[in-house]
Amino acid sequence: MNLTEHLPLTHNPYIRCALLLAALAGTLLPASAQVSLSSVVLLAQRNSAAVHVAQADVDKASATLAETRGTMIPSLQFASGLPTFPSVGFTGSPASIYSATVQSLIFGIPQKHYIDSAHYGVKAASFSLKEAREQVAFDVSLAYIELDTVQAELATAHQQEEYAQRLVAIEQQRAEAGVDPLSAVLDAKLTAAEIRLKRIQMESRAETLAAQIAALTGLSKEAIQTDHKSIPEVPTIRVEATAKTLPGIQASQLQAQAKLLQARGDRETHYMPQLTFGAQYNRNTTLLNSVNYYYAHALPANNFSSGINVQVPLFDMAHLGKSHGSAADALRARAEAEQAERQNDLQIATLSGTIRQLDAYAEVANLKQQVSAEQLKTVLSQLEFGNGASSTSQMAPKSEQLARIDENQKALDALDASFNLTKARMGLLRALGHISDWLDELKAE
Repeated sequence: MNLTEHLPLTHNPYIRCALLLAALAGTLLPASAQVSLSSVVLLAQRNSAAVHVAQADVDKASATLAETRGTMIPSLQFASGLPTFPSVGFTGSPASIYSATVQSLIFGIPQKHYIDSAHYGVKAASFSLKEAREQVAFDVSLAYIELDTVQAELATAHQQEEYAQRLVAIEQQRAEAGVDPLSAVLDAKLTAAEIRLKRIQMESRAETLAAQIAALTGLSKEAIQTDHKSIPEVPTIRVEATAKTLPGIQASQLQAQAKLLQARGDRETHYMPQLTFGAQYNRNTTLLNSVNYYYAHALPANNFSSGINVQVPLFDMAHLGKSHGSAADALRARAEAEQAERQNDLQIATLSGTIRQLDAYAEVANLKQQVSAEQLKTVLSQLEFGNGASSTSQMAPKSEQLARIDENQKALDALDASFNLTKARMGLLRALGHISDWLDELKAE
């Protein structure tokens, strides 16, 4: 079986080869193999429907530019034909075996605006393609980092669940011995049930993230195993840093300029003259007709004519109405570009305040984890050596499990706080236009 039959066709043989290697890697790698973040981003950008749509828009914009330029390039048409039956009487025009026609636009100010508008359209589509690629990379990177965090949390959650089960067993023994009441057993079971619920929620979230990454990259869920070392550190960036214009905003601005030039061309078409050049050659024939009978002299076989046509619009309500519609489209495109820029500024301000809060929360969570770890050491020491007083005041065995559960919970809180801070920092990088610099680090690895 030829594997290339199942791959999307493309005109670039290098892309076909890369897609074939990616497909082989997805089928031959074991389910436990780790996939780096850079590989996931590359596959997501190559497999994304949004990127494919943006690329199609670039191709369409390039075709539109070629079409508008084509009016200034002479077009050549050839026609040929023979009469089916002999002509009877005077038909009004001589029969020709073949003819050739050349036409082109010589001068037209509106057409210049159309060509400029198409130029801006190609630039806008190119920036939209860049925006789509960055957005896909941003989405899959966030999902990858979150999956890596959840997988680390699951390892801690399994330990925490084991400690909760030991706590239940200890409480049951103490209740049977009459040391603790039944309510203590129920509290321990409730703690174990809550921990189990959180672990199930983590597993469900991990499956959802793996499915999301699989949908973006084309890999199977079983082949997605994160590699923590492949994740570069998200730099701390301040709002005061130089902001770059996002590709999406640049695309909106260029599209607004293209609409404005389109409207200007439609408006000037209503009153600006245009000059066109035309030339025609006919090869006449007297086959199956008596055309020479109706003329004083025999018609020549070779006929050629050329000229310049000047078209001056005087009254054209159709083009006038079209110009009004184009002007409204230009106004809307400009308003949308301004709105996108204002929304991005608002997002920058919001993320800036959020990052300050999350940074402080992450610091608190880390300190709580350190405090909990020290408390666990104290509990273990007291369980082993006592607290220096009488043996009756020695801590109960359940204290160790409670301390371990609390220490694990603080570790989970610290992981959550770290991911939320990373997510906000990446969002600020995206809003400030610096996400491409972070993505370049992935390509350099």
